[in-house]
Amino acid sequence: MLRLHDTATGRIEPLVLRDPGQVSMYVCGLTVYDVPHIGHGRFALAFDILRRYLEFSGLEVRYVSNITDIDDKIIARANEEKRTLTDVTREFEAAWWVAVDALGITRPTVAPRATEYVDDMVTLVADLVGRGIAYETSDGVYLSVDAVPGYGLLARQSLDSLRAGARVEPGEEKRSPLDFVLWKKAKPGEPTWPSPWGPGRPGWHTECVVMSLDLLGDDFDIHGGGIDLAFPHHENERAQAVAVGRTFARHWVHNGHVMMGGEKMSKSLGNFTSLTDLLERTDGRAYRLLLLRSHYRSQVEVTPDTIADAEEALKGLDALVRRFHLEGVPLAATAAQATAEGADAVAVASFRSHMDDDLGTPAAVAGIFELARQANLAADAGDNTEGRRLALTAAVLCAALGLRLHGRVEPDEATKAKADARDAARAAKDWARADALRAELEADGWHLEDGPEGGQLHR
Repeated sequence: MLRLHDTATGRIEPLVLRDPGQVSMYVCGLTVYDVPHIGHGRFALAFDILRRYLEFSGLEVRYVSNITDIDDKIIARANEEKRTLTDVTREFEAAWWVAVDALGITRPTVAPRATEYVDDMVTLVADLVGRGIAYETSDGVYLSVDAVPGYGLLARQSLDSLRAGARVEPGEEKRSPLDFVLWKKAKPGEPTWPSPWGPGRPGWHTECVVMSLDLLGDDFDIHGGGIDLAFPHHENERAQAVAVGRTFARHWVHNGHVMMGGEKMSKSLGNFTSLTDLLERTDGRAYRLLLLRSHYRSQVEVTPDTIADAEEALKGLDALVRRFHLEGVPLAATAAQATAEGADAVAVASFRSHMDDDLGTPAAVAGIFELARQANLAADAGDNTEGRRLALTAAVLCAALGLRLHGRVEPDEATKAKADARDAARAAKDWARADALRAELEADGWHLEDGPEGGQLHR
């Protein structure tokens, strides 16, 4: 049985499903006002790996991840560039999906936009006001956290502890410093929607509670996102559901930060690195492998050196596909299929044991590399049948983690001509020319393995 760390309890807990055989999962998505950074790539990969492992375990997954297309930062950018909000959000939403695809992430079952749910948000806020749990001020509508039982669950602090040190800013009309905005009244230059409190727009914390309950229903299985969202964002979502008598998420799962030079990856800290730029410079699989070699809840350093190390490790796995001619070979979609089709049962069981223990990908990946080593040793000893069986097992387990291995990719004619020219230069012992051509080929994304028949190209 899969066990996951639950932020609400601080413990690793069994994943108990609402509906046997089916998993309902909601993950907070992107606010589309800029190109995504590598921290965004981490949360998307972390939950893609979880989703894929659930499916490998034979479960059906309904995965919802939203697009926030109304926000202060979006409005600021649109006004600064004299563009419509739709122009801005569609541009950066498109950039997000390009990055998602380049990372090999399976797109969500549903990817709702916040602006599609504003009417439902107004209904929720009106319900909270009607119950006396939310109140109107001159600038909006706020939720009174004092009226919500158990507020602070995801921070794992009491309300009194949270209140200590918090304060109301001068001029604010909030009754408590922890109260949060549900509806923002209209300001000049901002988009608005009608509401009982006049024109305005929803607060950020309201959108996900509305969309998750609409698309997954009460008591859905997993709510996830980056650890920075646990409090106050996810706590404030939960508070609204609890306040209107809805049963919210069963399990709360959060991934750790991306670090650069010991500091959290963040635009506000000025150490923002574009995921788009990273994917232009490297294979998206290398970033996935780098994250797989770290636990999803741990901090991870993303630097040129750590990416280069992952790229080098990836070459070894790709070489396995070429050696054992696994290109195009169908891979089992589930653990049961894998063992039924001849994959190494002990290796599959070990993989599942590591993954069931709070997605222990570092140990699971180490097991895959050991399979690769044993496959090569078997083939070196003349047992190609055993080597291929172990190599196929490794490829199946990689696929279960979303790490698709590549074999030979047929080069175009210009690339072939350049490779032939390099072979000719090597034969003529013109090493400078051969090295220059090799550098050109590698700059184009090709790797070369020299052998008796000349340089073999692969990607």
